[in-house]
Amino acid sequence: MDWFLILVVAGGAVAVARIVTKVRALRKHDDSNDDWDFRMIERLRAQGSDPFQPHEVDFFFALPTEEGAQTIRARLEAEGFSVEVREGSGVEHPYSVYASKSLRLTLTEMRELSQRFTRLAQEHGGRYDGWTAPVVPRGA
Repeated sequence: MDWFLILVVAGGAVAVARIVTKVRALRKHDDSNDDWDFRMIERLRAQGSDPFQPHEVDFFFALPTEEGAQTIRARLEAEGFSVEVREGSGVEHPYSVYASKSLRLTLTEMRELSQRFTRLAQEHGGRYDGWTAPVVPRGA
């Protein structure tokens, strides 16, 4: 009987240890480290860019129709973006929208823009392809 109790307690201890290990691993694996916005800002910082200075940020959309591309163009221009629509050779998404605006690269704002632009592109049957920005050195 004593051995059975020892085995049950040992099995419970192993189970608790595995749960604690998994929870710690999940906490370390912060999802924000896996998203595009976080990686882009971290890459720019690593290259010496000052995220608190305005950056000329370029945003990219791919759309299936000219109507959808022009609708997005109009919405973004109303928000102060410079926008260009191009017709390409893509079969599924032959129209590209390139938008740019001078912004400070805060993670919260860039995530909000990416989420909003993803929804906007999806509303028109397209996709949001992310953003890029040049390095703006500290003190510039």
